[in-house]
Amino acid sequence: MKQEAPANATGAKAWDKLLLPILIALPLLLVGIQWLSGQVRPGNLLLQVPQALPLAWLETSRAYFYLHLFTFIPVFALSFDRRVGYYKKWRYLLPAIIIVGAIFILWDVFFTVKGVWGFNEVYTSGFGLLGLPIEEWLFFFTVPFACVFIYLCLNAYIKRDLLAPVEKPLTLALAGLFLFIGFYYWGRLYTSTTFLLGGFFTLFHFLYLDGAYRARFYLAYLVSLAPFLLVNGVLTGAYTAQPVVLYNPEEYLGIRITSVPVDDAAYGFLLIFGVVTLFERFRAGKHSS
Repeated sequence: MKQEAPANATGAKAWDKLLLPILIALPLLLVGIQWLSGQVRPGNLLLQVPQALPLAWLETSRAYFYLHLFTFIPVFALSFDRRVGYYKKWRYLLPAIIIVGAIFILWDVFFTVKGVWGFNEVYTSGFGLLGLPIEEWLFFFTVPFACVFIYLCLNAYIKRDLLAPVEKPLTLALAGLFLFIGFYYWGRLYTSTTFLLGGFFTLFHFLYLDGAYRARFYLAYLVSLAPFLLVNGVLTGAYTAQPVVLYNPEEYLGIRITSVPVDDAAYGFLLIFGVVTLFERFRAGKHSS
């Protein structure tokens, strides 16, 4: 005789089925409303930002490209370390980068057209596609490529999952903080879009996806913040006379770490979390087949 599932278990499954489409549709709806209704003042991009250490050799149209070389080459050279074996995992990583990168490029194109941000032609090669410099396209490859390498190195060399004891409250706290900022700054397109998507994705991950690697991702993200802020410092004007990436001051929080908007940290979190999520899913699928 078939045993019936407890009523509370059945109710939980029904609630999960109801909540899932809401968590997928609601952030898209909220972001879509802002993108379609938001009025952005054209030509309002900042050329003067706080500087940390001006570097004369970055005053060139190859500055953004140099950044990719310095990001990619060291990681590529270390990819053949036996303990990490990064090169063996590229078959799972590259599809994840392409999928997530495609979403972020569409977002990038829209914000560039809208005037939320733009690019300084002084520091780019002049070659572009869909209104973005070719170097900006490369950003969505080289940065995740480097950050996932950090993630895997920490996994290989630090066996203990240091943040595991606080992973659940930390995840809920991050989701709550991101959502609060996203709603509180409704109307500032960069801030609200980034924090709302980050908050909803973190909550979705907590409720529906495998949490075994979340704490390890958080540690890797904290470690990667230093090089991430260094790279973004170059892009946002910490080391050049003018920024490579120009921001509309009305569309972000207005808080900077040297020259880097705080919003960029949340943007990077969402980008890398998305790539790591697909990367781990592809790896798990391969092992289970």
